Amino acid sequence: MRKSGLHEAWRPFAVPVFRALWIAQFVSNTGTWMMTVGAQWELIGQSGAVLALVQTATSLPPLLLAFPAGLLADRFDRRRLLIAAQYAMLAASAALAVAAFTGLLGPGLLLALLFVIGGGSALMGPAWQAIQPDLVDRASLPQAAALGSVSMNLARAVGPALGGFVMALAGTGWVFAFNAVSYLGTAAVLTAWRAPHRAPSDAGREGILAAVDAGRRYIRYTPDIRRVLLRTLLFVPAASALWVLLPLVAEQRLALGASGYGLLLGAVGIGAVAGAFLLPWLRRTWGANGLLLIAAALCAAVLTSLALPGPALIVMSLLPAAGLAWISALSVFSAAVQTRVPGWVRARALAVQLMVFQGGMALSAPLWGLLADRLGLAAALGIAAAVVLGGGLSVRVLPLPVGEADPTGSDHWPEPSLASRPDPDAGPVLVTVVYRVPQSRTHRFLTAMEPVARARRRTGAITWGLYRDGDDPELLVEHYLVATWSGHLAQHHGRLTADDRAAEEAARALLADGTVPKVTHAFDAFAADGSCMFRTAPDTLGQVPDLGVSYREAFQNQRKE
Repeated sequence: MRKSGLHEAWRPFAVPVFRALWIAQFVSNTGTWMMTVGAQWELIGQSGAVLALVQTATSLPPLLLAFPAGLLADRFDRRRLLIAAQYAMLAASAALAVAAFTGLLGPGLLLALLFVIGGGSALMGPAWQAIQPDLVDRASLPQAAALGSVSMNLARAVGPALGGFVMALAGTGWVFAFNAVSYLGTAAVLTAWRAPHRAPSDAGREGILAAVDAGRRYIRYTPDIRRVLLRTLLFVPAASALWVLLPLVAEQRLALGASGYGLLLGAVGIGAVAGAFLLPWLRRTWGANGLLLIAAALCAAVLTSLALPGPALIVMSLLPAAGLAWISALSVFSAAVQTRVPGWVRARALAVQLMVFQGGMALSAPLWGLLADRLGLAAALGIAAAVVLGGGLSVRVLPLPVGEADPTGSDHWPEPSLASRPDPDAGPVLVTVVYRVPQSRTHRFLTAMEPVARARRRTGAITWGLYRDGDDPELLVEHYLVATWSGHLAQHHGRLTADDRAAEEAARALLADGTVPKVTHAFDAFAADGSCMFRTAPDTLGQVPDLGVSYREAFQNQRKE
């Protein structure tokens, strides 16, 4: 690979705090993999379904807690949240070590403490990904995501082998103790880091349910993010069979002990580390969708090889390809979200991605274990290979979004001018925008308004409509309803992006020459104080069109839904 490619691969390390956090996370991830190997080996001898519960116990909490964790990361200081997560995982790991030392560590207690550690990881995940744009520049985000995966996979190369050695020498208690201590490094770096000032998020002013709904609404009305989530589901559940079934391959097929199993995981990690340095070149050469297809093909080939008889050395020589496939797919998914989501909702969007990713692993793990018990290990591996390859081939008809996105904030809306200043909680607020569009341009205008409609909805609108005036076909009336005045002000300041601005400009370029949109703001006429706040500028329509249902009813119906 060219020298410039190597430089690009290392570029995020030029930032001191990223470098320090990466090293601390590598130590912590090493402890995590030591713990995972120790936990899996504690359950060797149990059924495949029980053994698979180790992955479920650590992956299920992100499925359950990822979105609340994302909401917390958008509402509160992300650095402090990350520090709290480190100490929570430290406490659970210390309890695991004490139970192992005292001989009280049964399967139930083991899985329960792993679940608590998984909860700490769930609390940490969205905040950790959301601070990446605070650590590196936008151009470095894809490689920063790849280097984050390198930390995990390099730890996978070192941790299992080290864990197996420590288990053979001193027992699993010391493995769990090392993991407890490993969280201190990340906590120390985060404590010393002075994060850049972040303006208070709208989520901090919203109620909990409103903030949750804002995150849900953003995902629903952002097709690019929905497509990333779909592609994640088409890869992760089947590909994760490797992690579930590899302990059984080590024990049943290859007759390896804990150290040998650690070496198999280490081979996967080596492939992932090598893949991180190839990723800049691979992305340029094949693009995101081509890289996903390659990752699926490699993963399917490795799973198939594990199902076939062969010596341990042959198996170990093939496993690096699985590491390359895994890190390639994860880097593509993470970068696709991070580069398309604005800061005000970033942690919540990343939380949904994490929920889909970890949920796919957690919910599929018992299935692979059960298939191995009922149909045999080779059959389970073969089924997983077929599913992951089928998911990869679907990229032809369900590709990831391509092209550059610009989620940087844009305050291009002028400050609303009202006769009096409404209370921030006043609402609902009906915003009406009137356009004059020549009939020859109407079709193009309607097409151009589709991304505008999605922008309105994902930034706060709970209803949206576009209507043609019955008396004047050139007049088109847009209306949308926002729950509160503060929610509408958030659209003016903080929630709109450069891409939203470009979509609005494309639509307004089709207006009749010399005309501009006319905007009105109307408030609930049945407010508790009995007042009706409605103001129409002199050059706007004199009334809001009758839509067949009162705005109050529409708002109440939306709230019920």
